Amino acid sequence: MVETMTREQRMVLTIAVLASFVSFLDGTVVNVALPAIAGELGGGLSTQQWVVDAYLVTLGAFILVAGSLSDVFGRVVVLRVGLIGFGITSVAIAAAPTAEFLIVARAVQGIAGALLVPSSLALITSTFRGPAQARAIGIWTGATTIAIIAGPLIGGVFVDTLSWRLAFLVNVLPIAVTMWLLVRLGHHDHRRPDARVDIVGAVLCAVGLGGVVFALIEQPNLGWASPVIWLPGLIGAAAFVGFIVRQRLARDPMMPLDLFRSRNFWAGNLATVFVYAALSLNGFVVSVYLQQGAGLSATLAGLASLPSTLLMILLSSRMGALAGRYGPRLFMTLGPVLMAIGSLLLLSVRDDFDYWTQVLPGIALFGLGLTATVSPLTAAVLGAIETERSGIASAVNNAVSRVAGLLAIAAVSAVVGGSLDLDGFHRAAIVTAALMLLGAAASFLGIRNHLSRTD
Repeated sequence: MVETMTREQRMVLTIAVLASFVSFLDGTVVNVALPAIAGELGGGLSTQQWVVDAYLVTLGAFILVAGSLSDVFGRVVVLRVGLIGFGITSVAIAAAPTAEFLIVARAVQGIAGALLVPSSLALITSTFRGPAQARAIGIWTGATTIAIIAGPLIGGVFVDTLSWRLAFLVNVLPIAVTMWLLVRLGHHDHRRPDARVDIVGAVLCAVGLGGVVFALIEQPNLGWASPVIWLPGLIGAAAFVGFIVRQRLARDPMMPLDLFRSRNFWAGNLATVFVYAALSLNGFVVSVYLQQGAGLSATLAGLASLPSTLLMILLSSRMGALAGRYGPRLFMTLGPVLMAIGSLLLLSVRDDFDYWTQVLPGIALFGLGLTATVSPLTAAVLGAIETERSGIASAVNNAVSRVAGLLAIAAVSAVVGGSLDLDGFHRAAIVTAALMLLGAAASFLGIRNHLSRTD
């Protein structure tokens, strides 16, 4: 029970939740604000994609660097720098005069966000042990996933009642509280004297992701035959291959490939690819379509996800505890299956739109499946690796989830057929369901319960 935690454990868990909450909340609050941003600053679907993916490109590329930075400078120091950077860039985004300025600020914010999540999880795994660790991770994943789901609701209220700009300032208070708690904690920071930061690997990763994403987002406008499209795509693919080679040869790699020798680690990350690609695709498409297609206000579009939020609040810590007792495989298999069924229920959405009969059943089932999946998935991946390597293990898993989401958003135009109309919405629901079923299959075939960390 939470009441049996020590003062230090409670404070570490609170800090980890708040710091990660900031990053996750800002990553999703933007979805419901996209139509308002495009309305004021200009731009079509590709600009909306860039507002989301500019953040995810740098987040996915530098979240691995953050794991190494935590080893070099200490987790608390990296957390502080990330929080300060996130606060400054939030103000810049709120003041953005043009779409181009906003996109650049979002990219810089992604770097700051990359410093938050790995250090937060590493604090948890270094402070908690055994079943208490599984429960703590369950609380952390529940709180951060609530941020992912509640982001559209919070953003919608700000867009309708105040301004989309103020929606990016909602994280100022949790940043201030977290900074104050870090001072109160007085935690002894852990550093590795022999740790190094793989700058070459970071550059290769950023170029690889940026090139591929640019090609995916802009190809509907220029076509694959244009050198402006295929050349960056080719450079990006080559850079990403170079990144993998670099990780194999580097003395102190940012993504040690030997982590993937653990069955639950590679299987968990494979499931992460499919599940989080589906989550990102679903979140983007539902938030935008409910406003532009179904004609809902930003607040009502955000409220559409409320059933999932309530389920996360009620059940997340319980799911984490159950996964710690019975193993993660069952939860990681059934959860994505439920989400796939929930996605397919969205095919009932018609031009004569009705939220209660066409959207609510799918959203509720999707939320139940999400609640059953996220805590066991995180626990399975981190539990497969030695505690002293928890920082880099959490960084790799978070990078995998963000890159999966990044590529899913970049491919939105291809998925929906160039226009997010009703037919495009239905196509996205089918693709989401297919990705979820692949995630369920990866979990069922790959995950094993109660493996030792050397398996």
